[in-house]
Amino acid sequence: MHTRRRSTESAAAQRRRHGRLVATRATRASTHQAVPNAEVARIFTELADVLEVEGANQFRVRAYRSAARTIAELPHSVDAIARQGVGQLAELPGIGTDLAGKILEIVETGRLRALREAEHHAPQGAVAVMQVPGLGPKRARLLCEELNIHSLAGLRRAAQAGRIRALRGFGIKTEQRIVRDLERVATAGERILRPVAAQYGDGLLEYLRALPGVGRLEIAGSFRRYKETVGDLDLLAERVTKVPILARFTEYPEVESVLARGQTRASVRLRSGLQVDLRVLPERSFGAGLHYFTGSKAHNIAIRRLGQQLSLKINEYGVFRDGKWLAGREEKDVFDAVGLPWIPPELREDRGEIEAAQAGTLPKLVTLDDIRGDLQTHSTDSDGRAPLEEMADVAESKGYEYLAVTDHSPRVRIAGGLNRDGFRAQRKRIDTLNARLRTLTVLAGAEVDILPDGKLDLDDGTLEALDIVVVALHSKLTLSMAEQTRRVVRALEHPSVDVFAHPTGRLLSGRSGATFDLDVVLQAAADHGAMLEIDAQPERLDLDDITARAAAERGVLLTIDTDAHAVPELDFMRWGVGQARRAWVTKSQVANTRPLAELRKLLHGGRR
Repeated sequence: MHTRRRSTESAAAQRRRHGRLVATRATRASTHQAVPNAEVARIFTELADVLEVEGANQFRVRAYRSAARTIAELPHSVDAIARQGVGQLAELPGIGTDLAGKILEIVETGRLRALREAEHHAPQGAVAVMQVPGLGPKRARLLCEELNIHSLAGLRRAAQAGRIRALRGFGIKTEQRIVRDLERVATAGERILRPVAAQYGDGLLEYLRALPGVGRLEIAGSFRRYKETVGDLDLLAERVTKVPILARFTEYPEVESVLARGQTRASVRLRSGLQVDLRVLPERSFGAGLHYFTGSKAHNIAIRRLGQQLSLKINEYGVFRDGKWLAGREEKDVFDAVGLPWIPPELREDRGEIEAAQAGTLPKLVTLDDIRGDLQTHSTDSDGRAPLEEMADVAESKGYEYLAVTDHSPRVRIAGGLNRDGFRAQRKRIDTLNARLRTLTVLAGAEVDILPDGKLDLDDGTLEALDIVVVALHSKLTLSMAEQTRRVVRALEHPSVDVFAHPTGRLLSGRSGATFDLDVVLQAAADHGAMLEIDAQPERLDLDDITARAAAERGVLLTIDTDAHAVPELDFMRWGVGQARRAWVTKSQVANTRPLAELRKLLHGGRR
């Protein structure tokens, strides 16, 4: 159920792509643009793949993979660190002098000589072939050398022609499995938003739970860890005698095709294209299986190493010593066995949660029940789909203490933004509405566009009169890092600004959003009392978990808001809370967990 990174590219195509990226890096260097952390991580990951095909020392391969993860998850620019010298790079977790030198080479040249040399020795296409499940480096190399395969397309042709079964160590079943798995590889890059996956998963769970006598059922995998997107769903079921859970699963009306079915496992593809795997575990193994299949892989490896130090073997079937089963009925049993408290799934990424658990410093994560109000919503006065009165009534029924209506400023013409007179008229309606509401207070606000030069899209008098001012980037997202940083900092310096909304402007469907110097922006926010938002819209979830954690650790308050444009979207709050939990965020680090009187002290009126 844990899938490795796959690629349908041939080695030649990968090299051509790498060449284009090198050219891009050269252009970036000439204009003093920083090499993104993701690019450095990609090169290290590709090098690890090539070295694995060559049969290089596994410690060396793991070092590159670990370095790639460290850099990808770094909340600061590795390019900026590199400018301070190799010594600063070498101090990063898992990065010694040798890797620091390679990072510096990538930052300065956009390429890595070690990768080019490794590619020269690796069989062409072997890295791509290795992405097929079950085809490790040795088998991938054998297929490429013996059958002259250079790509996944060549592998498919060889399998369909019956040539693979003739190789020693393969066979008809292996060949058939390769054909089947190649279809999965073809769609492996397709991921869907977690909230969308939840709709399918929740429906399937409800269907399965209707079966009389069914035992425990859970969705594991990256879905349970609240990753922003998921590639498939991993379901776990507790085995109950004579309950035909697998048969019911494969007969689910939304199933388009059954990909596999055995005694304890089945795999289906839904009409939506989403793949769902179901594993049936014995009652005594359910907790251990839930931990194992929740992941992440790096977290599980760390837990197993702790077990090994205690002469324990930990896997999806339980906790064992000398072949004897000791525990595993509950997930907590796995953590108990290695002397740790239960760790929330959202933290299980091997980003320090093991060490925090050992030290007794795991954070008490923010929960949905902690939220007292929503600080970014929209009404039909701009681009919303419900009048502010209806939004307020529903928010009050949810038990909220406050709701900020933050319609757009005039610059965002497509959203029907309000001008100065529009906000004044809306304020009068809000005052009338507040006189009617019993337990909710509506805050008069605005989502104000940050202009390209950093000025705001409303006059100072209008801004001062609002209860809350939310600012955001909606245009010119491709400005250079330096220009974007200056733009954002100037906006945050304005005395009326309260919240920097969906800071990067990214969309998970494909828009990467703005890039700015995070350290500088966080310092500006801290200096001027501005808060940063986690936008709970499923396509945004902006800030991401890494950046949100960095902000919280710097003492910058966060808000978790739905950016709701319609009544149902008020329920998006749970996705924002999930993102915050992945960022290790606690209740005290979120402004809208406070009572209204305390919240007002954080806003520009209270700060004055």
